[in-house]
Amino acid sequence: MNAAQFADLFKRNLCKVLLLGALTPIMPAAWAQATYPSQPIKIIVPFGPGGLADITMRFVGQKLAERLGQQVVVDNRPGAGGIVAAKALLAAPKDGHTLIVFSNGTAIGKSLFKLDYDPETDFTPISSVAYFDLILVTGKDSAVTDLKSLLELSRQRSLNLGSINPGSTQNLSAALFKSVAKINATVVPFKNTPEVLTATIRNDVDVSFESYTALKGAVQSGQIRVLATTGPTRAPWLPNVPTVMEAGLAGYEVTGWNSLYGPAGMPASAVATLNKHIQEVMALPEVRNRLIELGTGPRASTPEEMAAVFKRDTAKWAQIIQQANIKAQ
Repeated sequence: MNAAQFADLFKRNLCKVLLLGALTPIMPAAWAQATYPSQPIKIIVPFGPGGLADITMRFVGQKLAERLGQQVVVDNRPGAGGIVAAKALLAAPKDGHTLIVFSNGTAIGKSLFKLDYDPETDFTPISSVAYFDLILVTGKDSAVTDLKSLLELSRQRSLNLGSINPGSTQNLSAALFKSVAKINATVVPFKNTPEVLTATIRNDVDVSFESYTALKGAVQSGQIRVLATTGPTRAPWLPNVPTVMEAGLAGYEVTGWNSLYGPAGMPASAVATLNKHIQEVMALPEVRNRLIELGTGPRASTPEEMAAVFKRDTAKWAQIIQQANIKAQ
């Protein structure tokens, strides 16, 4: 081999080495994306254990884990209208292994709280999970037997309206009820659903606003009495219970939802993988039947559809909050 041939061979091999070196940092990243998830997934729930979001996400998370091949862990971070949970997600790596449950309470929070983040731009929608009505309940020994008697009682004294933490759908639904009914009442927030239930059973509050899913056991055992539901039509799981509007309070309607979000900047491939599996999980007969049995309507969506719902409800609740003269906190 002469000097010219050697030089040519050296150049060709050097190019191969440089090309391989350039590709080396890319290969692990590509492999990591292809094998998502590569570790357990944590779903932060901004409510305490035993509530609607907690119960449904644990059930759905179990089905997701079976498909993803990784454990799905629920991390309850209640309080401050979801701000604690949101900041926990924003502090986590943006690799798709830490997610959060958003609700229409999150949309409400844009107008109710002075936030140092934007739920629409600092987070990534993945899919809706469920839609639901709330129920108005009293203790079984309460003198309040229906919505009419509750409103009559409000003319005699100030009422106490129970709900979970401020900024939640339940809490704002109670505030909206107070505004629409034009009654003198105090909205009493509790840390979690079990505390709401205890206060209701003891008649520490006159009526509480919560999901049927969270209170199903107490309703079926007769510990509490359902006065009305908050949706536009009667709930399939409580066909004999009137809506608030049917029971005599026109202009009052609340429909809630829970959805799965990630941080802004998470890999698009992770969003696509999660959405695909959520779509499949929510279509399973056992999942649909179980959620309906719990008192919530299973419904998956595309990320774009979820973003549109969030934007719509943000505008809706901003108007309600303004009309109710509820001040931002």
